[in-house]
Amino acid sequence: MTEMVYGAVPVRDGEPILPKWWRTVDKWTMSCILILFAVGLLLGLAASPPLAAKNGFEPFHYVQRQAFFGTVALLAMMITSMMSPLLVRRLAVLGFLVAFVAMAMLPFFGTDFGKGAVRWYGLGFASLQPSEFLKPGFVVVAAWLMAASADVNGPPGKTWSFALCISIVLMLAMQPDFGQACLVLFAWGVMYFVAGAPMVLLVGMAMLAIVGGTIAYSNSEHFARRIDGFLSADIDPTTQLGYAANAIREGGLFGVGVGEGQVKWSLPDAHTDFIIAVAAEEYGLIIVLVIIALYTTVVTRSLMRLVRERDPFIRLAGTGLACTLGVQAMINMGVAVRLLPAKGMTLPFVSYGGSSVIASGIAVGMLLAFTRTRPQGGISDLLTRGRSG
Repeated sequence: MTEMVYGAVPVRDGEPILPKWWRTVDKWTMSCILILFAVGLLLGLAASPPLAAKNGFEPFHYVQRQAFFGTVALLAMMITSMMSPLLVRRLAVLGFLVAFVAMAMLPFFGTDFGKGAVRWYGLGFASLQPSEFLKPGFVVVAAWLMAASADVNGPPGKTWSFALCISIVLMLAMQPDFGQACLVLFAWGVMYFVAGAPMVLLVGMAMLAIVGGTIAYSNSEHFARRIDGFLSADIDPTTQLGYAANAIREGGLFGVGVGEGQVKWSLPDAHTDFIIAVAAEEYGLIIVLVIIALYTTVVTRSLMRLVRERDPFIRLAGTGLACTLGVQAMINMGVAVRLLPAKGMTLPFVSYGGSSVIASGIAVGMLLAFTRTRPQGGISDLLTRGRSG
């Protein structure tokens, strides 16, 4: 009866891993991610040739690299989604430790590539941004600590996870990378809220974030310049925000036509942070709405499946991963339409970037592993059973 009501799948002993994975994985979420990656390649064909010509490469040099990185990301997503939650947690802890140490070493061995923020390691053939890989690992580790704190005689996991969150936020602020810092703080706050945090504490965290932002504005020229540009009544047409706003306005409902857009010749980050401006100009509002719908589907589908999950660790980790993906997409698009100050954040699976797309693939693979159908009832089944007993 539980299986009929909650859609659980009975255990089939000795079933091969691939058929079992295909039967239990969320195919809607996986399909949306594949479409987003295809859209990213399509937009890369439009956005990256000007940069390739400027750097002396073949016209589709960056598209070919994105196709390679994307293939690695999709393979990582598939493999990770086949793992058990326990194996995902163990590998996430290991990956988090490696990424944490790598990010701590950035001030000594990292580079800024002339962008004013030391966020990358130059590897010659590519660059590596540790914070991208740190995010999914941190979400899983924080969820594990929070879930453990609910056990009888369990550790003070919520306190430990908060201390870990603050240490990561401080390291990101020193780069400076305030966008990723806000995203990490948001992920922790969402999981803490789901774990039963009092509203007073969450309001206190919001006030603390405002105080931190004020201090950063007073002491960081990089941060202050972006905030001033966002608050200014007029947009300088020669800035990235100015170019992006004009491109979105010119695109209208159906766009100016494939290959006819001009913003890609002016925006240095047209293929990364402002890829949505290229989409809006050449394909119009229609494709932007499609992209928003794809991200919305991934987040809502995942949360709907997690609501029925009994394991508190899986609920917390899955919620953190799903909400982080959705908020990162919202921040990227919000910057392009000037709803948010510029943050230098990519659009997952759509923007160019090896670290970004591979880390996103791993994160969604974890999410798919956590949302796979398992032979159990939902959490509400426990409450119903308690009343009937």
